[in-house]
Amino acid sequence: QGTGQPQVAGALVGKPAGVFTSTASLHGGQETTLLSMMMPLLHHGMLITGLPYSETSLLNTTGGGTPYGPSHHAGADGKRKLDEHEVALCRALGQRLAITALRLENTRG
Repeated sequence: QGTGQPQVAGALVGKPAGVFTSTASLHGGQETTLLSMMMPLLHHGMLITGLPYSETSLLNTTGGGTPYGPSHHAGADGKRKLDEHEVALCRALGQRLAITALRLENTRG
């Protein structure tokens, strides 16, 4: 709820954004959570960045990860560590966000 003032001022319009999540179970609503998290960002006029299937870790992960954003299956006790594919997807989203931000900045001159 701390984004009311920036929203009214339009400070977030055109800014890149991405979402990520972690759940206790493999079918714990990762995709629904990611999509739900996007809604307020869209209300702010932000540009959502996801993960294309050219990120091969999306095809190989057994723990988490979707085109909507990285995800992690932490296990019921929350102790399961990120696997190599989950880490790769997190890094890929960060890289996509950074590249998008740079490209947007370059167009604004």
